[in-house]
Amino acid sequence: MKYSERVTAMQASPIRKLVPYALEAKSRGIKVYHLNIGQPDIKTPKGFFDAVKNFDSTVLEYAVSNGIPELISALQDYYATYDMHYEKDELLITNGGSEALLFTMMATCDPGDNLLVPEPFYTNYNGFGQCVNVSVNPITTKAEDGFHLPSKEKICSKINSKTKGILLSNPGNPTGAVYTKDEINMIAEIAIENNLWIIADEVYREFVYDGLDYTSFGNVKEVEDRVVIIDSVSKRYSACGARIGSIASKNKELIAEILKLCQGRLCVATLEQLGSVELYKTPASYFKEVNEEYKHRRDVLYNELMKVDGVVCEKPTGAFYIVAKLPVDNAEDFVIWMLREFNKDGETVMVCPAEGFYATEGLGRDEVRLAYILNESDLHKAATILKEGLEKYVELNKNIQKSTVEA
Repeated sequence: MKYSERVTAMQASPIRKLVPYALEAKSRGIKVYHLNIGQPDIKTPKGFFDAVKNFDSTVLEYAVSNGIPELISALQDYYATYDMHYEKDELLITNGGSEALLFTMMATCDPGDNLLVPEPFYTNYNGFGQCVNVSVNPITTKAEDGFHLPSKEKICSKINSKTKGILLSNPGNPTGAVYTKDEINMIAEIAIENNLWIIADEVYREFVYDGLDYTSFGNVKEVEDRVVIIDSVSKRYSACGARIGSIASKNKELIAEILKLCQGRLCVATLEQLGSVELYKTPASYFKEVNEEYKHRRDVLYNELMKVDGVVCEKPTGAFYIVAKLPVDNAEDFVIWMLREFNKDGETVMVCPAEGFYATEGLGRDEVRLAYILNESDLHKAATILKEGLEKYVELNKNIQKSTVEA
C-alpha cells in the first residue's frame, strides 16, 4: 500500500526516537536519568485533581467547541494580571499547545508557504508544518550568543513571497533564551513592514530567571491585530497530561476562522477543562517557589557542564532547558553510547541530540538539549554522570583517532 507523501516526509520525534535505547538499558538493570524530555517532577496543584474527583453528572456531554465558559473566564483573569485584556470571542481552548500551533498554521498559511522560525526551535514546529505542507524558514542563532536574534537585516533577508509569519517561543525551547524588549520590538517592526503574522509560543512565560524583565507580544499594541499567542497549562502548572492549550488573539476574524477547525474536532475533553479552571486559580506564590527551584536546578546542571573542556554554553535565562555544544563530532552517537556502553554504579543519563531542533542541514550535530526537570539530588547525580561520561567518550575518541593516525 502507498502512504501519503505528507506522512512519509514527516520526521520522527528527535526527542523520543532514542527511547528504545533507554528501554534496553533499563532491561539490563541500568537506572536511566531522563534529561531528554520536558516532563517536570514538580507537583501538579491539587485543585486540578479535586475538580475532576468532584465532577457530578449523570452524562458526560460534549463541551462547546471554543472551550467551556468557566475556563475562558479563568484565562481572561490570568491574562489580565499581565495587562493583556481579551474578550471571550478572542480566546479558544485547544487540545494542548500542539493543537493550538497546528490550527494557527492552518489558518494563517497555505500549502507551500513558510514561517520564519529562529533555530534551534521546538522540533514539533517542523513536524506540524510538514503535516500541512508549511515549511520552516530558519533564522540561525548561536550558542556563543546565548541564542539571541541576529540583526534585523539578516532576518529580513530570509523573507520571500511565501513567508506568512514569524513563529517563535519566548522563553525559548530548547534554548532557554529570553528575548529582550528590543528584540520583541524588532520582530514587531519586521511584521508590520512585511505584513506578517506573529505566532508567539509563550508557554514558559513564568520561567524567567536572574531578575530579567519579560515582554509578551500581547503587550505590544502596534501589532495586536497580527499577534497570535499560543499557551498551555502543561509546563506552567506541571500538568502535561491534561492536554489543555489555548489560542489568544485580538484579531476576532482570525479566531472565528480557527473556530471552524475547533468545531470540526468537536471539543476538548470536559473533565480536563474543569480541572484547568482550578489551575488558573493557583496563587502567585506557587510560581515564586517553582521559579526558585528551576533556577537552582539550572545552576546545578550548568556548573557541571562548564567543568568539561570544550563545552560551549551560555547560561540560559528562561524555561528549563540548556542547549550545549559538546566536544564531539556527533551528539546522537554520544547519547547512544551513554545508554549502551557507559554507566556509573549502574546508572546513566539520557539527553536529547539537538540536530532535530534545526532546519538547516548539518547544524546541531555536536549539540544536545538537556531538561533540568529532576529534583536536586537526582539532577546532581545525573550531571555528575554526564560529565564523567562525556570526558571518557572524548578520551576514547582521541585514542581511536591517535591509533588511526599511527596505523
